[in-house]
Amino acid sequence: MPTRPISRRVRRIAARRPILRPRDLEASGIPREYLLRLYRRGLLERAGRGVYLIAGTRVTEHHGLAVVAKQAPKAVVCLLSALRFHGLTTQEPHEVWIAVGNKAHRPRIRWPALRVVRFSGRALTEGVEDHLIEGVHVRVFAVAKTVADCFKYRNKIGVDVAVEALRDALRQKKATVDEIFRFAKICRVARVMRPYLEAIA
Repeated sequence: MPTRPISRRVRRIAARRPILRPRDLEASGIPREYLLRLYRRGLLERAGRGVYLIAGTRVTEHHGLAVVAKQAPKAVVCLLSALRFHGLTTQEPHEVWIAVGNKAHRPRIRWPALRVVRFSGRALTEGVEDHLIEGVHVRVFAVAKTVADCFKYRNKIGVDVAVEALRDALRQKKATVDEIFRFAKICRVARVMRPYLEAIA
C-alpha cells in the first residue's frame, strides 16, 4: 500500500478527528504501522503514547484534556482542571485532574501528567457534561458539581481555592445557589458548604 495515498487518507480522517490513535485508522482499513511511518516522515507529531496529530496542527489551550480523553474516555475532568476549563481560575494546573471509579484501573498515560481522584456512586455519574475539544468528546463535571467537589476535596486543593470557585461561579452566573447545593448534598458536603453559601449568596 503506497504511503502517499495513505497519507492523504489519514489527513482526511484527521480533518474530522484531529487526534489519532491506531484504532481510528484500523476502523478505516488502514494498518496501524502507517501511523509510525508517517510520524517518521514528519507528517505526524506524537502527542502522547499511541496518540498522534497531523504535523503543524493548531491546538487549543485545552489540548491536554483532549489527549487524556482520547486515551481514557471514561474518565471525567474534575477539580482544578475542571475549574480551568470553566474559566473559574487563572491558575494553569501542572497535571490533568481526572475522576475515575473506585475500582477502575489508573490510566497509563505518559503525557500529560495526571492527578487521579477516586469517585464513587452518584458523585461519579451526576453532573457530567460532554464537550467537544479538538474533535474529541471530553467528559467534564459541570460548574455546580465542580464547586461541590472542591469543598469535598478541600484538603487536596485548599479551602481558599474552593471558596474562590464558589464565589466566582455565583458572581459570573455560571451556577445558581440551588444547583450548587443540590450537588453539595450528592457529594455529602452540604453542612460544610451551607455557611459559605449563606455568606456569599
